[in-house]
Parts: sequence; structure tokens; C-alpha cells
Amino acid sequence: MSNCFIYAVAMSFMFPKVYPILDSSVIPATGRAEFLKTLGSALAAAGVTLMEYRNKSGSNAEILADAAILRSSMPGGQVKLILDDRADLVDQSQFDGVHVDAGDLSPAQARRLLGQDRIVGTFAGSDELLPGVLDAPADYFAIGPVFETRTKHTEKKPIGVEGVRRLRQQAGPNAVLSAAAGITFETAEMVLDAGATMVAVSEAIFRTSDPAAEFARWKRALG
Repeated sequence: MSNCFIYAVAMSFMFPKVYPILDSSVIPATGRAEFLKTLGSALAAAGVTLMEYRNKSGSNAEILADAAILRSSMPGGQVKLILDDRADLVDQSQFDGVHVDAGDLSPAQARRLLGQDRIVGTFAGSDELLPGVLDAPADYFAIGPVFETRTKHTEKKPIGVEGVRRLRQQAGPNAVLSAAAGITFETAEMVLDAGATMVAVSEAIFRTSDPAAEFARWKRALG
């Protein structure tokens, strides 16, 4: 079931080698709207085609307010926006999909809620792939943590580049694998060479003085 859907999405949207995860912790409390408007426009101009917005502690009102600004500054025809966790807010935010982990809705529930035209991503495993995860109706599968990270709390131990290679062997050649956590400009190419389809990056981009310029540097290097 999921493989047919993955192939249909792959024909209409090419997943990039690198995509940013914007965590709400980097958004200033003062001037929030202007910050997001400027950031979103700059990232779109830098060539971002896929971005996840993650807000673990904000209210529905805050998430939707942030999402509205990001959507208006990152046109839907150019950038696919993914909402972390909150499948229930995807329609209201006019985002393009959701990423769900353990404790959220299952990929099947998210798919039923959002339909076939939205992107659904889910966590697939660390040391080993979760049993049956590749049968889930998801378009991409997150793996990791690859390295240690400070932007998302996890009890899982880093799997390293060899862990990425092992999970690719388990997943086979067709699954879209998104490697995340602690990936730097210097290690990204190794992670891709080990079998990741794409790398998800948060701190290494958004903790710089110019996130759009930093993303453009990654895009030039990785293709």
C-alpha cells in the first residue's frame, strides 16, 4: 500500500538532499512576526523546497499564527511546509503535510485525516528499523539520531554514519530516508553517502547569523 503511494509522490515532488527544521526555540519573543516574515522570504529565495516547523510547547493560536506567516512568505508552489506533530492543524495552517513520531497520531491516522495529497513523514528507527514501519502509509522515514543534538530531547543513542548505512540496507533502495540530529556541514555528505536520501538540519542552520545564506551554502555543496 505505502510503496505505491511513495512512488506517486516521488513523481510529483523530488525530496531535496537537505531541508531545514525550524524549531520555535530560535524565534524571538519580541518582533516574532517580522522575524518569521523576513526569515521565510529569505529561505525561499535561497532555494528551500521543503521545511519543517516544530513547536512543542506553543498554543494552537501561536502555532497557527507562525504558520500563517511562514505560508505567506514561502509560496506553496515553491516550498512544501511540514508541521511537526500537529496533524490536526495542517488544514488550518495550509501546510503541505505532517511529521508524526511515537506518541502522536500514527501514519495511518494522519493519512486518513489529511488524505492522499499531503506529505506524511514518520520516525522509522535508530539501531534497527521499527517492525513493519515501511508498510506505513508514509512518504518519508526519519532515522537517527545520527549524532548528538541539543534541539530535540531524545533518550536514543547516536547511531553514527554506520548506523545510517545499516538502516539503508534494511530499508532497501526505494524508501525515502531522512537522517536527522547533530548533522553538520562537514558530516552531511558522509551521511548522504551512507544511504540517507536527505538530511534534516536545525541548529547548524538556524543558530547562525544568516540562516538563508547558510542553507544556500549547504545546497551548493550537496546539490
